[in-house]
Amino acid sequence: MSRRRNRLFPGGLSDEAAVALCDFLFHLATACESHYFVQLRRHHDRQRKLYDPEEPWRFPTSDPRSR
Repeated sequence: MSRRRNRLFPGGLSDEAAVALCDFLFHLATACESHYFVQLRRHHDRQRKLYDPEEPWRFPTSDPRSR
């Protein structure tokens, strides 16, 4: 795993460059979440409705497998 990490992130960055990179990635992720908020929320809502944690063997009534 460390090999792959080394390919993604170059070594030898200054402290300031590391902070700038992390800030950029944070702002990029925030902008992406803001732009796609509705789709992300809709997807997460659907994922939550896949099963009941109290009875995980049951499917929602809208699921064809519940018939």
